[in-house]
Amino acid sequence: MSPLISGELLHIFAKDNTIRFLDTTLALPGETFDPRARFHDCHIPGSQYFDMDVFSDPQSSLPHTAPSPAHFADLFGKLGITPQTHVVFYDQGNTASACRAWWMAKLFGHEKVQIIHGGLGTWQQQGLPVEQGASATYTPQTYHPKTEYSRIAGLGDMLEHVRLQNRPILDARSAERFYGKVSEPRAGVKSGHIPGSRNIPYKTVLDEKGFFRPATELETLFLHAGVTAQTHPITTCGSGMTAAVLTVALELAGFTSNALYDGSWAEWGSTPNTPIANGQNP
Repeated sequence: MSPLISGELLHIFAKDNTIRFLDTTLALPGETFDPRARFHDCHIPGSQYFDMDVFSDPQSSLPHTAPSPAHFADLFGKLGITPQTHVVFYDQGNTASACRAWWMAKLFGHEKVQIIHGGLGTWQQQGLPVEQGASATYTPQTYHPKTEYSRIAGLGDMLEHVRLQNRPILDARSAERFYGKVSEPRAGVKSGHIPGSRNIPYKTVLDEKGFFRPATELETLFLHAGVTAQTHPITTCGSGMTAAVLTVALELAGFTSNALYDGSWAEWGSTPNTPIANGQNP
């Protein structure tokens, strides 16, 4: 199943009452809008708001950390979702939040999960209806996750990969942040990047309208960054959000064996004694 649903298919999906649409809109650093208010003002009929902050580890001091399987299962089940439900994520702006939600669902073994390519804007461009108001409600279900641990990397994993230099590490942050030319937006986080990592700002994999570039272009981009079918790349960013855009791009390019460093630079840059580089890509 492709991660993306094109606009031409949305008329068919809109008629299928078994498909669940979840609005994942979240403001990235530097964005100031209220995601819940934006959902209240306009969303796909019958959809629910998927709050990324709620679907995060409440015990973690890091932003947007993936929750435990039990926590995710409890929250997903309360939305009325079962492992058999076809879930479609969308957002109203930056692409990253829908990609992050897609990655999280895949992390916990959800098979039938996709993203509207172009988000709510694509839905509206197809002339499909929208509505205002609160989230829809559905009968709570019991959700049984099947965690795919190969999809996530932790600090210990990353330290080992840096030591061995055995997997491409792709950083989705801006070049200015990657090279340490500007201060990080989070207090107490040093500037720079993980040694040996490659900088692929997440907007690089998107065109000027915010759509993912063709698979052949993405494949070429990743091959130039040292990715092959055998290298199992790892994506990272500031807090694990825009890294998910690279993760989806990898899937589209055919590099389906990949992981996301969940702590990302918020963890690496604030942990004492982690090696940090500031120079050019190797």
